[in-house]
Amino acid sequence: MSTPARLHPDATATDLSAWWMPFTHNRLFKGQPRLIESGRGAYYTLAGGRRVFDGLSGLWCSPLGHSPQRVVEAVQRQVATLDFSPSFQMGHPAAFSLAARIAAFAGRPDDKVFFVNSGSEAVDTALKIAVAYHRVRGEASRTRIIGRERAYHGVGMGGISVGGIPANRKMFAPLMIPGVDHLPHTWDPSRMRHSRGQPAWGAHLADELERIVALHDPSNVAAVIVEPMQGSTGVIVPPKGYLERLREICTRHGILLIFDEVITGFGRLGAPFGADALGVRPDLITFAKAVNNATVPLGGVLVSDALYEAFMTGPEHLIEFFHGYTYSGHPLAVAAAHATLDEFEASGLVARARALAPVLEEAIHGLRDEPHVTDVRNLGLAAAIDVAPVAGKPALKAFQVFERALEEGLLARFTGETLALAPPFIATEDEIRGAVEALRRALRAVPQG
Repeated sequence: MSTPARLHPDATATDLSAWWMPFTHNRLFKGQPRLIESGRGAYYTLAGGRRVFDGLSGLWCSPLGHSPQRVVEAVQRQVATLDFSPSFQMGHPAAFSLAARIAAFAGRPDDKVFFVNSGSEAVDTALKIAVAYHRVRGEASRTRIIGRERAYHGVGMGGISVGGIPANRKMFAPLMIPGVDHLPHTWDPSRMRHSRGQPAWGAHLADELERIVALHDPSNVAAVIVEPMQGSTGVIVPPKGYLERLREICTRHGILLIFDEVITGFGRLGAPFGADALGVRPDLITFAKAVNNATVPLGGVLVSDALYEAFMTGPEHLIEFFHGYTYSGHPLAVAAAHATLDEFEASGLVARARALAPVLEEAIHGLRDEPHVTDVRNLGLAAAIDVAPVAGKPALKAFQVFERALEEGLLARFTGETLALAPPFIATEDEIRGAVEALRRALRAVPQG
């Protein structure tokens, strides 16, 4: 276990008690707090002054690193000019221009963008758009949604309903939306262990969608939602041909295909979106996180023009889609997004992520014979290792490696028996190799068993 980070001189245990932290072992954390004081570039500074390499870009969301000057200045200017603008029956110019920029960045210039504040809200919004689209077209029976096992689609009620991580669902079964089914996940360690990029085996797993659709009848199915790469559950990479097959089945049955790109959007896979990197065109794309380097909460849904136009009927003075959020298109979030896209363009960051991907791949696969490691996998600028569990103590081994890696100067991400890396695009090749070496030292330091 790591040495507890030093609290601020004025801090006491009481200071930590009021915040019920998300996705955190609160009792353990508050006994041994790890407090971040500042972030600059690819590094965080912890309380006490120790710097650690940010090996997961915040939470998959800060490809520019922390406090990039262009973004900082944009937000400072914006808060002094227009701090808030209502988005119901009013608007501000920068939100409209940002929507156009994002659609163009995605290679979908005719798409429309519905702004929200998080990935969770983006998913719930996409599900509502999908069901409402079929309804306005006279196919109101199409209400069923198909998700996938091990999927993470945020923590809204729609998101956990279509999601497939049991721990996120088990307490909330009475609240989940009805009419949801799940595809099997695509990771088979007996056939995919230590895959580099997309596994060659597994495209046929998409054919399970045909069985599910037949079970419920296509006329009752509204949409299929998948992550191009399942990130939060541990970098589960789609087999070659798998997503293409899902697209083919959805098209044939008139079912909408939604890509949840909250993690894979904005360059993580070496292309603007995962849809580009993997060569599949969905009907809707959710995004958040890296759209504005996570500076101010922002997310959204890219919606094909054909879907949007289906809603644009009836008297013009009536609202076409009864949905939205107070902070949709918030001026500060929008300003940060414009500045982030400016930096992407000025520094060629998508190409940089693509160039760094093989560096991460080569380094991470060098861990396959290290203690505890049972699998290594990667796609784009994202990678993960699985570790052998401690009998009767799920997730303990990964937590031990995470703690030790922090002592070695690396902030990684652990979930279940998986440790993931997704470094900032501004990282150097040596920093990426150094992060993997820190993980190697951590693996060797954690005792067997």
